[in-house]
Amino acid sequence: MVKTQNKEGLPYSSGFVRGKAPPMFKPYHLFKYHPREDDDFTIIAHRGASAYYPENTLPAFDGAIVMGADMVEFDVQLTADREVVVFHDKTVSRCTDGKGNLSHYTLASLKKLDAGIRFDKSFKKTTIPTLAEALDICKNRIAANIEIKTEAVSDIVAGGIEEKCLKIIECHGMRGHVVFSSFDPRAIMHLKQIDNAVAVALLFEKKLYGSRLPSEVLELVNADAFNCSADRFNKKWLEDIRPKHIPVNIYTVNDEKKMKRFLDMGVNGIFTNKPDVLKKVLADVKKRKADDRRQ
Repeated sequence: MVKTQNKEGLPYSSGFVRGKAPPMFKPYHLFKYHPREDDDFTIIAHRGASAYYPENTLPAFDGAIVMGADMVEFDVQLTADREVVVFHDKTVSRCTDGKGNLSHYTLASLKKLDAGIRFDKSFKKTTIPTLAEALDICKNRIAANIEIKTEAVSDIVAGGIEEKCLKIIECHGMRGHVVFSSFDPRAIMHLKQIDNAVAVALLFEKKLYGSRLPSEVLELVNADAFNCSADRFNKKWLEDIRPKHIPVNIYTVNDEKKMKRFLDMGVNGIFTNKPDVLKKVLADVKKRKADDRRQ
């Protein structure tokens, strides 16, 4: 159980020791299915191919696979009867025909909501998937980045969403193809307390970490990779990351020019709603660099 805070004001679990050795960094390309030897970049479909399909739904995950994404990112929360489901918002109103907080719904009542019709009528009767259903789509096809939403995190480790997710992943045999992430440091620390070998990326939140460098933040919470917004990433961070070989993934980039800029900076992965566009841009950048080397 999280009982106190460290001197920085961040909660920590009994398994966290300040000043311990830094984490073993784990770039996302290590979790791909059938990676090529020279492939060190990851195309991450943000909430699936969400520019073309209802976000965080099975059609969006299938679409990401068809478009050639390496990894699908989705969000998880708990229902009123403590089932793990894939959904982003605290309330269901933006993405479904329902109203109110997701956490007030049982799984059975949540399954009655339409999670596709607000996106387009052609997706009518699309349902909110459980984590198990999402992994059924992903297994043997695409790696997964599971973001644990703060709304689902508590101070309790045993029986919490982190432990539930780990058990579901083990049952699906996908441990080697899943990375967790969270804005909530408690989720990261709980996962590491339960299983220190599990891969967890920190989602940077300025109000929690202030002006700390990525390397300092990762050591603080014992995370394996650093994920941040395109607007936040800067030259100072790049200078901190490069010599330490810290994996960095940028979200959410849908513009081709920005994709090219981050690829030229040497980031490890990009989250995008348009994995097909990023795949094309990546191929173009690789071709340009190969041409430059031949000259």
